[in-house]
Amino acid sequence: MLYVDIPSREEFLRLSDIRSDACISIYIETSPLRQKLETSKIQFGNFIKEALQQLVERGFDKRRLALLEEELYSVLKDESFWDLHARSLAVLATPETVRTFRLANDLPNRLDVSERFYLKPLLRALTFAHSAYILALSENKVRLIEFFSDAPAVDIEVAGMPTQLQEAMGDAASHDYNHGAVHDKVRLAQYTRKIDQALRPIFAGHDYPLILVSTESLASIYRSTNSLPNLTNETLFTNADHIGTAELVTRVRPMMDKYYQSQLDALKPLFESRAGERRVTQDLSDTARAATFGAIELLMINIESHAPGTVDDQGRVTFDATSQGNYGIVDEIAKRAMTTGARVIAVRSGDLPPGADVQAILRYPI
Repeated sequence: MLYVDIPSREEFLRLSDIRSDACISIYIETSPLRQKLETSKIQFGNFIKEALQQLVERGFDKRRLALLEEELYSVLKDESFWDLHARSLAVLATPETVRTFRLANDLPNRLDVSERFYLKPLLRALTFAHSAYILALSENKVRLIEFFSDAPAVDIEVAGMPTQLQEAMGDAASHDYNHGAVHDKVRLAQYTRKIDQALRPIFAGHDYPLILVSTESLASIYRSTNSLPNLTNETLFTNADHIGTAELVTRVRPMMDKYYQSQLDALKPLFESRAGERRVTQDLSDTARAATFGAIELLMINIESHAPGTVDDQGRVTFDATSQGNYGIVDEIAKRAMTTGARVIAVRSGDLPPGADVQAILRYPI
């Protein structure tokens, strides 16, 4: 099971404000299987040595180098830390502190040594929720399962939710059952409506996706009574009564990728509409100015691109291929957009127009 601990939006912004004479950003491919983590630990150790060597070659202060070395090796040598992992590990260190994040995304191995942290890979983790729910529904059993959270998947107790059809129907259930009317659509609709009502408080405070696992006929009835916008369009059609929690999560997880892609596809008509209102830009300079002055409503950035340079206080862009480290213009644009309340989505190059590093919807025409 994945163990995920991603930064909040507020943590991301605090990390993006950090400046130091040495900011070490390390991203490592990992595995939720403990026996496969030795390769990750070796790679992490190699990156530590490489980072320290880069600083020695720059004439870095020996006392602060020792502090940084201590911080990094405290992570490598912490056996309990390596007990639980996801698909990637981010380690962000200065001589004073070290932060780690275990991520559900598949991120490649990478080291960056600069005066600020390289955070663009973390944006991918912040783009989509990595917590989700499964509603395993049958006439004999109802379960709500949370997965992709900070702990192994668990069955959630829901106040007021019936655990089976007979409970939802009360005395009428026994009467109908005796007369062979269990499958009556009216009774099933009453059953699923009670489930929907019980789930509303759970999903009132967040938009984590809800995936339905049920038979085709019952799934159709549930969808007709559902009021939750979190419910995904795709259903896993099966009777889950005798399927364990871990197995259900394994079978549902591929559906999450399809769900995230459908969210991106749904944005395309919005961009087309806003383009007709002169509220869309793909130009880095225009986007940087818009981000600086709070004019961005929605920003998509190419997580695979790197545009080296800086953005000044007025949003003016300076391209500089010789700038230190991998931190660049797109990173600064993303930070400024987030600071002013924009929704920021980190995507692959194929999800943007050809050659684009950014695509933004503005709050007003340009």
